Amino acid sequence: MKQKKNKISIFEKILTVFFGYISIPTILSLPFYFSVYNLSFLNSYFEAVSGFTSTGFTIFENIKYIDQSLILWRSSIQWIGGLYFLFSIIYLIDIYDESFKKSLTNYISFNSSEILKQSIKIFLLYSGLTFIIFVILNAISFRVFDSLNLAFTIISSGGFLPTNELSNILRSNTQTIIFSILLLFSYFSIFFSYNLLFIKKKNINFFYEDLHLIFYYLVVVAVFFLFFSFNKEFSINLLSISSSMSNIGFSLQYDQTNLSFIYLILVIIGGSFFSTSSGLRFIKIYSLFKYSLNQILSFSKPKNIFINKLLFTEINFDFKEINKYFLTIIIFILSFFTLTILLSLNSLDFESSVKLSILTIMNTVNSATYGLSDFDFNNLNYFTKYCLILFMIIGRIELLTILIIIKNFLFKD
Repeated sequence: MKQKKNKISIFEKILTVFFGYISIPTILSLPFYFSVYNLSFLNSYFEAVSGFTSTGFTIFENIKYIDQSLILWRSSIQWIGGLYFLFSIIYLIDIYDESFKKSLTNYISFNSSEILKQSIKIFLLYSGLTFIIFVILNAISFRVFDSLNLAFTIISSGGFLPTNELSNILRSNTQTIIFSILLLFSYFSIFFSYNLLFIKKKNINFFYEDLHLIFYYLVVVAVFFLFFSFNKEFSINLLSISSSMSNIGFSLQYDQTNLSFIYLILVIIGGSFFSTSSGLRFIKIYSLFKYSLNQILSFSKPKNIFINKLLFTEINFDFKEINKYFLTIIIFILSFFTLTILLSLNSLDFESSVKLSILTIMNTVNSATYGLSDFDFNNLNYFTKYCLILFMIIGRIELLTILIIIKNFLFKD
């Protein structure tokens, strides 16, 4: 008789992904540790985790004094981390709803051959989009070295720059606008361009999330253009909008403290599910908001029939998935308050603790957009660095997986 194969549980899959986020940066940190810059292992590991999780916090105070090979290595870590994140989504596909699966493939059952097929597709798309970004950056007169580093950073939704300030690279409004649009490569689904070009029988399931994201992006840009441009060039706000919505975090060195709260909200909402961006994901928040609104209206007008459908589609909400979305927000709030308290107890002022907590969990780099451009990570104490490392990883493995880990430990069958 053939022995029955034991199916790997979703809990074991999550632990495997989590272990990867801990162990892989250990190897990736070695070039930092053995460099000529006398970095401690903790600082080297912090830099590697920050890059691998596509966060972008750095312990280096002056990038222009770093060897170019090490700068390229920093950017490459982000590229590897972004690819690992996309692979982990396929590996953990069972925890997500059917509509997300349908936006990836017509096959609902993900066996090993289907996972391999989708993983190869992801690698080719990821590499191809990186090359396209690199070519476009070169076409708008970026240095080849800067173009390569920024291509790795943009596609992975990372935050490392090959120079101290973005203003050293962006020298015209045209460059700023094109660069802002390129940031959206990590905002939309990595399969968006593929489905648009190669799917013959167009199915709304393959586009519904990106249609919502396009509508959301255009509304935000229009609101900023009409009400928040003030006396500044709109290209500056456009860069901050695209950067925040894609969870990259880049900005030019302009004081935008009056808008920092709005940009942080955009960071929290995030981009597409099958992209390298972080955040709670727009489609989840929109679904939860519309479902909650319909529930409230059903009590006030019980005779009316309220249809729970997503805009632009015929897809109905799955009530089980609504519960998951709600739990994701609860876990984010708990993680946010926990990290804020830990940072506040370790010599950081409350405002910086709040902002840094959001950026850490949402894997977004600190910049002038959020009023944290001069934040010094190098001189943080050991405990604070360990906290940031842990919560950068927690933010990257999707907050819902934290609930599954906790549930497995506290409620064993």
